[in-house]
Amino acid sequence: MKPPKHYTSFAEALKACSLFPEDQLQELVQKAHTEKLPLEKLIAAESILPPQALTCALATYYGMPPISLSPDFKVSDRLLELAPWEFWRKAKALPLEKVERFLSVAFADPSDLLMQDEVAAATRLRVLPLAAVPEELDALFNALEAKRQANNPMLAMENVMRLDEEDLEVAGGTEEKQPESLDKAIENADGAPVIRMVNMIMLEALRTGASDIHFEAMEKSSRLRYRIDGELVERPAPPKALHDAVVSRIKIMSELDIAERRVPQDGRFKIRALNKEVDIRVSILPTIHGEKVVMRTLDKSNLAPSLASLGLDPVAYEAMKYAIDQPHGIILVTGPTGSGKTTTLYSCLQDLNTPNVNIVTAEDPVEYELPGVNQVHVNQQVGLTFASVLRSVLRQDPDIVLVGEIRDGETADIAVKAALTGHLVLSTLHTNTAIGVIARLIDMGIQPFMLGSSLICAQAQRLFRRLCPVCKEPCTELDADVLRVNHIDPTLFEGATLFQPGHNPNCPKCHGSGYKGRGAIMEVLPVSESIRNLIIRGASSEELKAAAIKSGMVFLKEAGLGKVRQGVTSLQAALEVTGGED
Repeated sequence: MKPPKHYTSFAEALKACSLFPEDQLQELVQKAHTEKLPLEKLIAAESILPPQALTCALATYYGMPPISLSPDFKVSDRLLELAPWEFWRKAKALPLEKVERFLSVAFADPSDLLMQDEVAAATRLRVLPLAAVPEELDALFNALEAKRQANNPMLAMENVMRLDEEDLEVAGGTEEKQPESLDKAIENADGAPVIRMVNMIMLEALRTGASDIHFEAMEKSSRLRYRIDGELVERPAPPKALHDAVVSRIKIMSELDIAERRVPQDGRFKIRALNKEVDIRVSILPTIHGEKVVMRTLDKSNLAPSLASLGLDPVAYEAMKYAIDQPHGIILVTGPTGSGKTTTLYSCLQDLNTPNVNIVTAEDPVEYELPGVNQVHVNQQVGLTFASVLRSVLRQDPDIVLVGEIRDGETADIAVKAALTGHLVLSTLHTNTAIGVIARLIDMGIQPFMLGSSLICAQAQRLFRRLCPVCKEPCTELDADVLRVNHIDPTLFEGATLFQPGHNPNCPKCHGSGYKGRGAIMEVLPVSESIRNLIIRGASSEELKAAAIKSGMVFLKEAGLGKVRQGVTSLQAALEVTGGED
C-alpha cells in the first residue's frame, strides 16, 4: 500500500493540514516510533484529535474526499441491495451514490485497499472511495439496523440473537411425562421455529441484563417486554398465531401441565448460555386473551460476593457490618418488591458463611443456591409455612437463621424468640422505612420489651438507576419547581458537577436509555441503647425519628441525593425511588 506521491508520510499530511505545531508533531512522531505504532493509530487511541479532524487528515493522505454522515442520512435501499446487508456491516462500508458504472462508497478505514477491491467485486462496479468518520458510520449503521428491525419484527429477533440453538442448553423439562392426548400440542411446542424463538427470547434477556421477561397475549397480537434496570422495555414479539406454542414450550421446559390453561402455574428450569448457568423462575397467569408468562432470570454471577461489594455508602456499610457481627438478635431488611432485599441478605450470609457456623434458611422460593447453607423451600400448599419451617429449623441447632419474609404474627413471634435465645436472625418485612419496622412488628403482636431486646438494626433500601458512563451529560441547571416540591435545598449541590441522561439513541452501552445498571441506597437504623429504651417504653415514630436524626442516621432521600452529588445518577432517577420519603 503506497500513499500518493505528494505525501511520503502521514506526518507530512498532518503538517499540510496545519493540525499540530511543528514541535508537537515531532513529539508525536517520536512517541509513535518508540511505541511501534502507526502515527494515525496513536492519535486515535489517545484521542489527540477529534474524529472528524483525524478523518480529514487521513483523507488528505490517501487522496480521497472526506464525508460527514449523520444518523438520519438518507441511504438508498436500491444501493444497499447491491450486496448483502451483512457484507456492508462487515466491510464497514456504505454505498452512497451510483452514476453509471461508478459507485461512491464511504469507508471507515480509508487505508484498507483490499476491502475497496472486495466492494468492487461484490457490486461489479468501479468504486469511488470516500473517508467517513468511523463513529458516524457506526451510528448510521445502527440507525439503519433499527429501521430494518422495525419493519420486520421477526428479523429483529433473529438479528439480536446471532447464536445457534446449541449455544443455549436447557437443564430440566421432561417431555415424556405429558399425556398422549396432548401429542399435537407437544408437537407444536417442540417445532424447531418455536424452540429457536424461545431460545432467542431468553438469550436476548441475558445479553441485555433483563431481570424479568414478560410475554403477554393481547387481543390481536402478542407483546414481549424486558425489565431492564427496573424499566419495562418493549421488544419485537412473535406473531399471535404462535403465542400458545411459545407458552407450551415454556411449560414443557418448566415441567408444568401443558393442558391446564384455567389456573395459574409456577415452575422453574435452568439454562446454560453465554458461559454461565442461569435459573429461570416461571409464573403463568390466565388472562382473557390467553396466558401471560413472566420469567425471572436468576443469574448467580450477578450475586454480590460480600456486603462490601454492594457499593454502599460508608455510613450504611459500617452499620450493616456491625449488625451482622453480633452473636444474636434480629436484623430486618425492608423495601418494596424488587428493591434488592434478597441480594442484601444473601450478601450478609456470604460474609457469615464459615465452616464453624450452621446456617439454615426458610425461603419462598429459594432464589439462589448458596454452597454450605441449608436452604428450605417453603410450600404453603402442603402446609409448610414460614412458621412451621422456622419451628423445625430451631431444632436443627442453627447459629444463623434467615427467614425469607415475616408475613404474619406467628412467624414474627417465633423469629423474635429465636433472636432472644441466642440465634442471629435475618429477615425481610414490607414497610417503607426503617423506623416503620418497629410499628409494623408491634401491630403484629410483638411486645415492645421483646422487640427492644432483640432488634439489632432495621434497614430500608431502594434500587436507583445508574447513569450511562458513556453518554451522560453535565446538568447545567436544575428545575426550581422540582426542588421546591420535593423540599430540596438548592445549596446542597453547590460545588458538585451534576449529570443527566444523554440523548444518544445509538449509544453502544445503554442503547439510548441514558441509564445502565442499578445500585442500592439504604437507610440503616442501628438500635442503640437510647433507641432501645424508646422502643421498650412504646415511643411514637416521631420520637424514634428524632432520636435517629440525633444519632446521625442517613435517610433514603438524603442517600439518594448524595448519589446525585457524586454524579452516579440523575436527580430525576433519585426522586423516582425516594421522592416520597422524608
